[in-house]
Amino acid sequence: MNLETALIAFVAAAALLTITPGLDTAMVLRTAAVEGPRTAALAGLGIICGCLAWGAAVALGLGVLLAASSFAYTVLKWTGAAYLAWLGLRLILKPRSRFDVGAASPQRGNWWARGFLNNLLNPKIGVFYVSFLPQFVPAHVAAGPFIFLLAVIHGVLGALWFAALIAATSPLKRWLARQAVMRWIDRVTGAVFLAFGLRLALDRR
Repeated sequence: MNLETALIAFVAAAALLTITPGLDTAMVLRTAAVEGPRTAALAGLGIICGCLAWGAAVALGLGVLLAASSFAYTVLKWTGAAYLAWLGLRLILKPRSRFDVGAASPQRGNWWARGFLNNLLNPKIGVFYVSFLPQFVPAHVAAGPFIFLLAVIHGVLGALWFAALIAATSPLKRWLARQAVMRWIDRVTGAVFLAFGLRLALDRR
């Protein structure tokens, strides 16, 4: 497989994976609906930075250790599951009652951190990257730099997808401003986070 074929194949596969509904999509949609587009963009940026951190780790060899070490996987798995459960319970038990698009800077920063931790504390991202990305590395190309390039491409695709989600949410702002709708979004999204946390905790690789 030459360089051009590898890149085309990866972009096609990564695009399909990006648009598949999952935890990242749920977080960006919820943040866009309740916090506003700017905060949602920060959450999406945090998610992308988390992916890039995993991509760099895999490129440097940490992904191999994570795939081989049961202890390392277990520690990160339970940390991620606990974080998702905490985030989900907060949304269910304390849903927002006000719609404030112009959120303060600290809140926007927190959403970047939440997006970042959302991916950084999910060991399945590392295992996925270490098993998926090397398949697209041509034999004559240095593996480390090329794997990180693939992670960057995945991040760009994610940014485009998040931008589309945020744009689709904006026209619904008036409907989403209703208190009952906002509480419903928080609680449903919290349940999704709890489900993902449980799924991660019960995962046996």
